[in-house]
Formats: sequence, C-alpha cells, structure tokens
Amino acid sequence: MNERWRWARGSLILRLVGISLLLLLIVQAAGFGVVRAGIDHNARTQIEHALDLDERIWRRLLDQNADRLRQGAALLVADYAFRSAVHSGDEETIQSVLENQGSRIGAAVTAWLGMDLALRAVSLAEGMESFPATLRDVVPPLAEEPWGSQIAVIGGIPYQFVLVPMRAPVVVGWVLMGFPITQMLADEMRQLMSVHVVLSVRGADASVELPVSTLPASVLAQLQGQGMVADALVTPEGTLLARDVRLMSAGKGTDVRTLLLRSVDEVVAPYRRLQVLLAMITVAGLALFAVGTGLVARWVTIPLRSLLTATQRLSRGEYDVPLEHIGRTDEIGNLARSFDQMRVAIGSQQHEIRRLAYWDRLTGLPNRERFREAVVQAMGSHDRAVQPLAVLTLDLDRFKHVNDVLGYAYGDRLLQAVADRLRTQVTSEADVVARLGGNEFALLLHGATAATARMVADKIIHAFEDPLALEDQTVDVSAGIGIACWPADAADADALLSHSEIAMYAAKHQLSGALQYDESFNLASTQTLSLLTELRRAVEHDELRLYLQPKVPLQAAGAMAAEALVRWQHPQRGLVPPVQFIPFAEQTGFVRQLTLWIFEAVARLLAAHSVQLEGLRVSVNLSTRDLLDPDLSNRLASILLRHGVKASAFCLEITESAIMDDPQRAEAMLNRLSEQGFKLSIDDFGTGYSSLAYLKRLPVDELKIDKSFVMGMAKGGDDAMIVRSTIDLAHNLGLTVVAEGVETADILEQLRGLSCDEAQGYHISRPVPVNDFLIWCADAQAAV
Repeated sequence: MNERWRWARGSLILRLVGISLLLLLIVQAAGFGVVRAGIDHNARTQIEHALDLDERIWRRLLDQNADRLRQGAALLVADYAFRSAVHSGDEETIQSVLENQGSRIGAAVTAWLGMDLALRAVSLAEGMESFPATLRDVVPPLAEEPWGSQIAVIGGIPYQFVLVPMRAPVVVGWVLMGFPITQMLADEMRQLMSVHVVLSVRGADASVELPVSTLPASVLAQLQGQGMVADALVTPEGTLLARDVRLMSAGKGTDVRTLLLRSVDEVVAPYRRLQVLLAMITVAGLALFAVGTGLVARWVTIPLRSLLTATQRLSRGEYDVPLEHIGRTDEIGNLARSFDQMRVAIGSQQHEIRRLAYWDRLTGLPNRERFREAVVQAMGSHDRAVQPLAVLTLDLDRFKHVNDVLGYAYGDRLLQAVADRLRTQVTSEADVVARLGGNEFALLLHGATAATARMVADKIIHAFEDPLALEDQTVDVSAGIGIACWPADAADADALLSHSEIAMYAAKHQLSGALQYDESFNLASTQTLSLLTELRRAVEHDELRLYLQPKVPLQAAGAMAAEALVRWQHPQRGLVPPVQFIPFAEQTGFVRQLTLWIFEAVARLLAAHSVQLEGLRVSVNLSTRDLLDPDLSNRLASILLRHGVKASAFCLEITESAIMDDPQRAEAMLNRLSEQGFKLSIDDFGTGYSSLAYLKRLPVDELKIDKSFVMGMAKGGDDAMIVRSTIDLAHNLGLTVVAEGVETADILEQLRGLSCDEAQGYHISRPVPVNDFLIWCADAQAAV
C-alpha cells in the first residue's frame, strides 16, 4: 500500500491531473458568475436583432403576396378574350372572365375599372358585399403608384389590393384584385422564423380586432387586455418581447398593424442548459482525467495494429479491402492514406479488351483500334516475367501543305510510301506498324527498353532524310516522334498510347525530332490519362453542348452579339468544365476538331432560328493550331455553304499569343478570313507581347480587353487607366472594343462612360445553353 502511494505521489500524470482539476474549478466558478450576468443582456440584444430580421421578412412576405396578385392581374389583362370583350363592351363576357380568373387564383375581389377608375364589373367572394364602399379609399393611391399595393379592412378582415392597367396602347381601363391576409400567411411566418405574429385592426371607433394570430388564446386575451401597446409581455409561459409594425392601409380612421413577438425564455433556455452542462462537465472531468492515460495509449496503439494487419493483407495480394483510419488528419491518417494509395496502385487492373479493329485500306496497316488491341495483347501475354514494351507515335510535318500543293491523290501515295519505309524499320515479326489516322502512324516494339526505342526512332528520322520521289516530284519528309515505354511510362494500354501521342506533340512543338514521354508533358489531373480517346468519343456520341454568353451593346446603335463556348456532358463525370479539357485539346491538337464542332453548331443554330436571331453576331475562339491550319478558311466556308449562313454573322476571336507564334502564317490566314467576310477580334488584349505596329497591319475589326483589367476597374488606379487608354487607342485605329469580365453594374456604367462598344460578363449573363439563350434574346427584344 505504501509503495503504491509513493508511486502515485511521484506520478507526473497525477500531478498534472490535480493541477488541471484545480484550475478547471476556479475557471468554472468565475465563468458561472460572468455567464449568468451576461445571459439576460445578450438574450435581449439577440431578440432585438431577430425582430429586425422578422420585420424585414414579414414585409417581404407581404410584397411577395402582392407580386402574386399582380401576376394574376397581368395574366387577366393579357387574356385575349378579356381584351376583346373590353373593346366590344361585352359586359357578360367581362363578368365571366373576372369570375373565372378570380376563382382560379383564389382572389376575394376581381374588378374591372374604367379609365375614370369607376367600377364597371366585379367578382366578389362571399362576405365581400361591402367592398364597393371601400373602393374610393383603395383605388386612387394605387392609380398613382401602380406597382404598389394597399391594405384595406372589409368586415374586420384586412385585404391586400393591387391595380394593373390595361393598355391598347394607351390605358383603357384597370384590373383590381384583392386577397385577404389570412392565418395561413401568419402560420408561414411562424414556421419560417419561429416568431409569433398578431395582426390588429383598429377601427374609426377605436375598437381593436385581432383577425389573425399565432399566439395561444390565453396569451392573446392578455395582449388584447393591454390594448395592443406593449414592448414586453409577461405571460405564464414566459416573457415575450414585441415589435410593432405599422402597415400602409387605406381608409380614414383605420389602422392596421402587425405585432411580432419572440420569447425571451426560449433564447435563455439554451444558456441555462449550458450552465448545467458545464457543471456536469466539471464533475465528469475528474473521471475523464483518471482514464485519460489509458485512452491515449489505446488511441495510438490500436490504429498502428490495424495498419500492421493491412500490410499483411497486402503481402498476401488482397488489394480490394480499403484501409481503416484514412479519414484521420494526423500523422497516423497520413500514413494510412499513403498505404491506401499504394494498395490502389498495386491493385489496378487492365481495361477490358475491346473488339478487334479493322485494317487501314490505303496503306494495308492496322488502324488505331487494331493497334490498341495489339498493345493490350502484348501487355497480357507475359505470364511469368514482365517484358518491356515501347510505343512510337509519329506525325508527318507539313502534310496538309503537300495536299494543298500536289493534291490529295499525291498525298495518298505519299502515305503509302511512308508506310513502306516504316515497315523496313522493324525486324521482329511480333512488332506492329499501324496508321492511326490522317498522317499519324505508330509502332509497337516488343521487348524494347527506352534506349532501344530511341535507337529505332533515330533510324526512322535518318530514313526520312532521303527525299521521297513520286511521279517526278521529290518531297522532303520529316516527322515528330513520341516514345512511351511500358511499364515505366504507363500502367495500361490507353495510357501508353496517350502518353506516346502527347510526347509526339511535344516533339513537334519543340522541333526535337523524337522525345520520350515525361510527366511534365501531361496535365496534373489523373483523369487526362484517357482524355484524348474520350474526347474523340465525345464528338462521335454527341456529348458536347453549345453554350452562349450574351454581349450587350453599350451605345444606342449596337446590335445583339454572343460568344460561343463548349461544355462536355460526360456520361460518368457529368458536366466537365472547359478548364479540364480545353488546355489538353490544345496540347494534343484535338482543339481543331472542337473548333469545327463549335462553328458548325453555331451555324446550325443561326440557320434554324434565322428570324428570331436576325442580326445576331456570334464569336468563336480560334487557337494557335486553328490559325496555323492552312485549310481552315476552306473548312469554315464549307460549313457556311452547308447551312446557308453568312460569314458576317461570325466574329473570330484570336489571342495575341496565337498570332505571335508564327506571325507571317497568322497574318496570311487572317487576311483570307477577312476577305471571306468574317469579323476578326483580338482576344485578351493587353496580356500578350504583340506590338501595336504589327497589330495595325492585321485586318482586325475589334479589340477585346482582358477581364483582369476590367475587373480591376472596381478598385480604380492603373487598371482603369489601362482600360481607358485601350478604348481610346482602338477607336483611333478604327476598331470597336469589347470588355469582358463585367461583374458589377458600377463597372458597366464606367465602361459606358468611356464609350466602350460592347460588354460581356456575369453581371449581364453567365454562359447558358441554347434554349436559355433564345429565351434571353426574346426577353431582351421585348424590353427594347
């Protein structure tokens, strides 16, 4: 016993527990005193703030009620039968329409007033016989402010009235509608804000009626006994703080008010329970500290034992059981997540083998699908030891130029000659040469390391140094070659093909001849491993969606315009944002197919809605690869001819960087596009490095100020000066100016004051689908 006592006295844990308990008791005692003193003050302040919000919400509910009334009256005014009856003076039809519309929307009063505001016809609900006497108090204020509402008391019940004019095109009469302010509205307020609502009506004889209330009957009687004048009401159920809200009412001597009440006890109750809870926590603290050491030990050792068990499962090849504790945020959680990532990487399986593909008719080589099948088979044919594989993907340079100059027939023979040369570069019967499409070829090398693949790529480059002679024409052939090895560069066939293709485009971009895949060539997201194949499938299976973002004119003579954008409705991932596939498409060259898809989708839209969208100009973005495609103008002209749309309906947007990549070729293509009738715009102006002297030579019609400068106008300073200078400069050069990134009404007004021609941004409209854009256009035209 003495030994145990000496151990307890020398225990650091016990000393820490004792000091902690003493400090806890001191703090709790002081806290109880401070908290109790501040509870009442804080509760009352909190209720005052809540009543402020309650008052705003109550007024908003009344405004929404008036809006519903106004919409019902507007529908009646727009009804063709009603308008015809008014013009013909058919009183029977007018009365019938008033009764039908009133009963449809549940209006207590539906009346037709002449231009002199005299009652012509009326549909009244039961109990509204005294309404005509109230008409002279309700109508004149509403006629002065048609978009307002008035509250009038009829039979001791408050009613809310709205007045809507009928125009043809001048005002020929008025439609008056009224709804009672019922218990349902008060109950909705009670459910929404947990506040009691009492509606009082004080008549000319000073009598007070309470037609609407959410209070219990006993409390309501006590409140009525005090004459409805109380800042606080003490009831057997507790203390209520009140807020008196006066409503705009018609009629002399009539006063309609709303009393909003909140319980002090309801606010204080959680604090009281908190005090009890704190006392319980203080008592429980002693027990918690006593077992704390054991809990800490278990908290550390049990997860470690779990991780040990998981590593044993991994060693047995069981990769389908997720690890525990990966949700923890401490070091043990980090360790668990690392183990789980290792499990997923080790346990990843190959994709299902697809059907065998067909052979390319022109060259007699396997095509893309057959080549992929060969890669899959090669990866799965080694049972005992992993033998490396290498895929070489090459794309011929300037092949489109050959087609343009020598014709497509000569281009076909050139592809056949290239295929023959590639066949001579493989020595093993197991190796495969394929044509993936267009001027793109691929080689599959079995048992090839990265060094071996590089040697084959160098041999191909060396073989292409000898010009090809066909039909007395000598053509120099070169290519960009991408190399990807398995298993070093990819884990499956699709990734291997994709990485090889990415390396090929990097080699063409860097003019490096041949390059082996590196992770820096790819985007960071793991979803891009099969993105190129999925993008091709998206175009084939109609997964792309056309979105349009309106551009509004800031000057009086402006026309309607919009920018065409693309979204991808992926069958598994849902709506994929452009930032996740547009940069990848530009990197791989697939952006050219996306550009043509967008252009044709816009042309199809303009042709299908030629009347509604007459005069609309749609902007389409061109990338660097689009601009350097020598056949771009012919492709666009073919689409215009197919849909019967004029080039003037399009504005082609080109960034400064796209132009400066190859200025001479870019200038030549822009001249051709301008001659076809396209309007040309410099996109993101101010972020590139083009000179003004060079831009002046280009056949551009418009500058589009980058949104970073436009959004910065809200802060003033340099960005506002840059925008002002850019607008002045563009106008001096005879160009129009579009400002993108307009996020606020203040920026929009600043741009209008600077004589900017058009504006685009979220303040005006987000990019929307085609159907929503058509509705937006119809609303915009109706508002003019």
